[in-house]
Amino acid sequence: MTASPSSRSRRERPAKPALTREGIVAAAVAILRAEGLRKVTMRRLAQELDTGPASLYVYVRNTDELHAAVLDELLGTIGPAPVEGDWRERLEKVLTAYTLMLLEHPSLARSALTAWPSGPHYLRLIETLLELLRAGGVPHAQAAWGVDLLLQHATATAAEHAGETSAEDRRGLSHALREAPAGTYPRIAEHTDALLSGAPEARLSWTFQTLVNGIERTAVPD
Repeated sequence: MTASPSSRSRRERPAKPALTREGIVAAAVAILRAEGLRKVTMRRLAQELDTGPASLYVYVRNTDELHAAVLDELLGTIGPAPVEGDWRERLEKVLTAYTLMLLEHPSLARSALTAWPSGPHYLRLIETLLELLRAGGVPHAQAAWGVDLLLQHATATAAEHAGETSAEDRRGLSHALREAPAGTYPRIAEHTDALLSGAPEARLSWTFQTLVNGIERTAVPD
């Protein structure tokens, strides 16, 4: 008896590779790069992997965990801390590299404000920051709390520049500051140029330096 075309096509179709968490995350990263984070859903991922969405939940609990895993994977693109320079310069370069990575994926930057990655690349980033703060003689508790503060600021900075309307919003704020009546807002009028001055790179560097200075000198409360 001759097999039907449909049954023959099923038998001749190459076997699908077995699902793994690593393969799922790799596919999610590919979708992110091509289509943005909004498309990184269980349904879209299942379509990409030629499987059902329910089968993915064996490896990833929900979309938030998936986004956190994607973030951890991209953290692997950040190189190790540079060997040249003092501990402050090296620390700033690591934090800048983290910020720039998020700026390449604006939608992921906003997700990173609430995502809690726990993979090896995120742990390596924390280890690197703690090691650099230790090299500067920062007390353990201040270094531990400081890492959280530094990563929060870097993530928020990247998230601030995410979205299609962020540039328009910044122009609106600039106009509002320059047009603010001096009689009503005398301090704004006095500081308008300074409020709007500085390239993004310079402001980011200044902020990291300011935070590190504070972390180094401010004791953690009992």
